Amino acid sequence: MQKKLVRKLDLEMALSQTKPHLTPSPSLEQYTIPAETAATMLYIAAYSYQNIVGKRVLDLGCGTGRLALGAALLGAKEVVGVDIDKEAVKMAAVNAAKLGAENVQWVAADIDAITGRFDTVLQNPPFGVQKRGADQRFLERALQLGTMVYSLHKSTCCDPKVFEALKKRKDETIPVQPSPFLEAFIEAHGGRIGAVYAMAMTVPHMFTFHSKKKHEFLADLYIIYKAKQ
Repeated sequence: MQKKLVRKLDLEMALSQTKPHLTPSPSLEQYTIPAETAATMLYIAAYSYQNIVGKRVLDLGCGTGRLALGAALLGAKEVVGVDIDKEAVKMAAVNAAKLGAENVQWVAADIDAITGRFDTVLQNPPFGVQKRGADQRFLERALQLGTMVYSLHKSTCCDPKVFEALKKRKDETIPVQPSPFLEAFIEAHGGRIGAVYAMAMTVPHMFTFHSKKKHEFLADLYIIYKAKQ
């Protein structure tokens, strides 16, 4: 029987137990979202906006499943995780079994293959570093499928004080202004930005072109409403 988690620390600890992708692809920007970042993102969605508990949730580009699994553990009614990488989806299923997350359906397919309507879409899409515009494709699809969208993107905040403040407490957020480009893109595709929060993220050394043991940076969490038709 799946146990519903309530405390953020419990969720973070559970997600930290999941296994990452064994052979990630740099072209797909397959960086596993840090457990603390995923927990913060999920808690904002669940308890600041009431968009997880009892909801139908989609994780676009789910990778090894942290966001989808977190939504399930917080009490989502139904969760679907989709990723084009079959190996990532297999690992997500392994992680689901380990955590006892029973109400998650895993789909190995391109994001365009998913149909239907979801209350909430969660995504940590490619930032477009390797393939320009990759994050825009995810945003467009998320707005087609979901009523609410929670999406991580490369931060446009250049204030070093913000970065240093968030590095000290990686489970915290700071409200920031949206990227003018993304704001215009979101509005052009039927969305409206409710808020943007800067978050500190850390990814380990994963690929041969990485020169540091870890990379620390800011990401912006976009909270987006689907505009009424």
